[in-house]
Amino acid sequence: MNEIPPTESVLSLYRTMCLIRAFDTHAGDARRAGKLRGSVHEYIGQEAIATGVCANLDRADYISSYHRGHGHCLAKGADPEAMMKELYGRVGGVCGGKGGSMHVADFSLGILGANGVVADGVTIAVGAAHAVKMKGEQRVVVAFFGDGAMNRGPMLEALNWASVFGLPVLFVCEDNLYSDRTRTGSVSAGPGPLARAAAFGIAGETVDGNDVIAVSEAAARHVREVREHSRPRFLHATTYRWRGHLALDKGLYRDPREVERWQAVDPIVRTASWLSSRGVERTGLSRENDAAIERVARAVAAAETAPWPDHTTLYTDVQDVGAPS
Repeated sequence: MNEIPPTESVLSLYRTMCLIRAFDTHAGDARRAGKLRGSVHEYIGQEAIATGVCANLDRADYISSYHRGHGHCLAKGADPEAMMKELYGRVGGVCGGKGGSMHVADFSLGILGANGVVADGVTIAVGAAHAVKMKGEQRVVVAFFGDGAMNRGPMLEALNWASVFGLPVLFVCEDNLYSDRTRTGSVSAGPGPLARAAAFGIAGETVDGNDVIAVSEAAARHVREVREHSRPRFLHATTYRWRGHLALDKGLYRDPREVERWQAVDPIVRTASWLSSRGVERTGLSRENDAAIERVARAVAAAETAPWPDHTTLYTDVQDVGAPS
């Protein structure tokens, strides 16, 4: 039986989830209002996974993300103002305002970046894990990806490579039931992600991805195993995204009753109930949520008034290794 976690630790997880939800609520609304350009993929409903996993990482540990990456970066410690400036394409963004929503990164925090190509962030994570092992470092690498990635070739290559070479990487599959607008179960053969990882000799477990305490406890076990034994592990977290695949997708292909069932197990509300049962006053929890909303509002105000990048920077920060001289 797991020990009851300290109330203050769970309150910290609650704060992080509130920040992620406030950030993505604004990001989605801003995209629908035409204030942002490009695609925005909201993370609302899945906050417990990024929060629970990243709470068990050190600053030097690496993470890679996918197109739904705002929550992972915030949970790893990225500055909300710099993140918001990036979404608005302004100077001061985490990538200089030139990456946008799908390419947020902060190498100083070990955030190797979000990636719009399904499963490619996983191969980047495995490459980083191989470098960590060759250099004899103690870092752990976490690869976040969705259930749709499990049907991609690079995903299977990454699992194989990590297992063959014994790399320090934790694969975290955020199973929200949908691959873009297709129900993943209708296009996936076999018994599921955990069985596929096991076929490559990678141990793991399935966890309730809407229970931040359960996610954090599972992540703690697997991160410890990865760090101590330099062997890959796999965490399959079941969850649900409340919004469409991207901000402009209304999600009409889903049964509204399905959405309601999952919203009834909202990870933030569940955590608030847990904290309340341990004596934390509801008014205090409301103030924590209000503080997150106010912090995002300040980030938005800073982003809306920041300058655009100068045109002379258009070709800076561009990969040129191997380019013709």
